[in-house]
Amino acid sequence: MIRHKLVTAILLFALTFAGWPASAQQAQQAPAKNANDPIERIKDEGMNRSQVMQTLSYLTDVIGPRLTASPNLKRANEWTRDQMKSWGLENAHLEPWGPFGRGWSLKSFSAEVIAPQGFPLIAYPKAWSPGTNGVVTGDVVYLDAKDEKELEKYKGTLKGKIVITAPVIDVKAMMDAPGTRLTEKDLLRLADAQDPAKDRAGNPMAQMNNPRMMEFINAAILDAKKLNFLVGEGAAAMLTPSRNGSGGTIFVSAADVPKEIKSDLPPMQAVMQLFMSKVNAYDKDAPKTLPQVTVAAEHHNRLVRMLQAGEKVRLRVNLDVQFFDQDLMSYNTIAEIPGTDKKDEIVMVGAHMDSWHSGTGATDNGAGCAVAMEAVRILKALNLQPRRTIRVGLWSGEEQGLYGSRAYVKDHLGAPVTDGSPQAEMAAMMGGSTGAKITTKPDYEKFSVYFNLDNGTGKIRGVYLQGNEAVRPIFRDWLTPFRDLGATTLSISNTGGTDHLSFDGIGLPGFQFIQDPVEYDTRTHHSNMDVFDRIQADDMKQAATIMAAFLYNASTREEKIPRKPSPAK
Repeated sequence: MIRHKLVTAILLFALTFAGWPASAQQAQQAPAKNANDPIERIKDEGMNRSQVMQTLSYLTDVIGPRLTASPNLKRANEWTRDQMKSWGLENAHLEPWGPFGRGWSLKSFSAEVIAPQGFPLIAYPKAWSPGTNGVVTGDVVYLDAKDEKELEKYKGTLKGKIVITAPVIDVKAMMDAPGTRLTEKDLLRLADAQDPAKDRAGNPMAQMNNPRMMEFINAAILDAKKLNFLVGEGAAAMLTPSRNGSGGTIFVSAADVPKEIKSDLPPMQAVMQLFMSKVNAYDKDAPKTLPQVTVAAEHHNRLVRMLQAGEKVRLRVNLDVQFFDQDLMSYNTIAEIPGTDKKDEIVMVGAHMDSWHSGTGATDNGAGCAVAMEAVRILKALNLQPRRTIRVGLWSGEEQGLYGSRAYVKDHLGAPVTDGSPQAEMAAMMGGSTGAKITTKPDYEKFSVYFNLDNGTGKIRGVYLQGNEAVRPIFRDWLTPFRDLGATTLSISNTGGTDHLSFDGIGLPGFQFIQDPVEYDTRTHHSNMDVFDRIQADDMKQAATIMAAFLYNASTREEKIPRKPSPAK
């Protein structure tokens, strides 16, 4: 058989090869890697002596969830500062920004059906929800209203009731694995992407008029009207379904508060004012609202079907929370490795340290923080001296609107000049340079580049160039040593939703890495399953190693990273 012949051939080759002189064997081997090459040293340290998982475990398992302005986030600020200082970083400190608003923490929570039969609910309270002031037992009511007019039939009937506000959610079978990696086809599509400057469809604001978006807008306006109605009627609590996820995974964010809704505005303008309202649950003087709980889709659906079948359902809820308003400021953690001959120029790396509260903020975004910290630890462990100063920024307030990084950029570098309208605020959060006039500070011209990681645990596959074609040959060269680790793709695309936009928005080079999705959108993003056990250790090591190499290269090259054409100043 072919297999036997192949084995024989291999053995004969091995025996023949063994008889060659040692010098002949060496001549046939690939050239040895230079052990003194800084990038090879970074790869060795990052892949073989990594501490990234120890860092992440303390941040998530020990400190836990890190809601903006919470005591846990302040503890994380201080611990990361002290940890980086212990590795030899300098100027490690906390920078306040704000005022943001009240902190909040969950002390205890339970929710269970007690009639017509007993069973516990898979549920989680929303952040900044008020507590129930003890155990609340009440009848459950399904608020089956499809528009504002239909709310009137419930007037005078909801006081002390626990109210469900949404219909049955469609729960599909999980026919595909929730965890995926980018395929060669996916990477090719990214590599072939059109320049975002020429692609109107790539502008988030251009998507606002499609039918599905209008359906979402109308639903959001109705949900806000439902909340206003329930608060006015004196309901005891409100239950809403997790609209994503199944199998017990719950996606949870912030509680809502009553807001003015101008009925004379077109839906687009009404929802813009609703989302960009300056009134939030974390405000010190937030309007009175009611306890709010997110329920797993399957349990929510069962409750609705029981009520529709005519059953009288009773629920017992106990929600104990604590608000903190002694310090309304929030904080970023900053530390640096000073440079040498170009020390007044800055290379930055960052990630957001704040998280939501139902998990421990592992993939969003403890992973990015641990990678950023590990990258600078690698450089310090190897005593690789940068020419430019390398600065770490671990941000807070990202989940509420990139607040921490935007405050840092405004204080140190510059800011876009906007009219303060909801449209301008949304454009600032959704990202990218809009061509708006900017005001700059002296450090603006000394700034080289900012690198960000905030797409979960997946390994780095390349870089989004954020419309900056001038960096392509530079980053291609920097990725070459990591082809064996799967990082090869450069995409001219913009990507949004995270802190590099604060830099890109004023014309500074700010980049987010392309990452394998793994389970980010399907399981962990803003959910109760965002925990340490969903992290992929090998991916984290790879990401931290590449990040360290990019920082070293950017800090030692002769020129700063090239910028896109500057917005008007």
